[in-house]
Amino acid sequence: MNAEFLIPITFFGMIFGVFYLYITTRNKERMAMIEKGADASIFSSGRSFSFGTTVLNLALLAIGIGVGVLIGSAFEMAGMDEEVSYPASIFIFAGLGLVVSFFINRKLAERDGFIK
Repeated sequence: MNAEFLIPITFFGMIFGVFYLYITTRNKERMAMIEKGADASIFSSGRSFSFGTTVLNLALLAIGIGVGVLIGSAFEMAGMDEEVSYPASIFIFAGLGLVVSFFINRKLAERDGFIK
């Protein structure tokens, strides 16, 4: 049998298994807490999912990657090895983009009253 055929099936099966296990475990835990008399309101954090924060995270990550490629190119022109300059600068600036995104999201949450 072709190994190339089994790799994607195994990969997607593994992803499905992880999600299935997460969802069923969470459901069992919640049902056990409700049976013991816990209020169902503890399952909601009071803050709904915001598409804007996800877009902000992805945008700042993309900006960080773009700046990392630009700086990596500058490092390569300055004489640094290409195999080092690009990955290092991409990871550094992508991480900085995510850190900036964290602080912006925290400031927005404080403004909206979710964090004190």
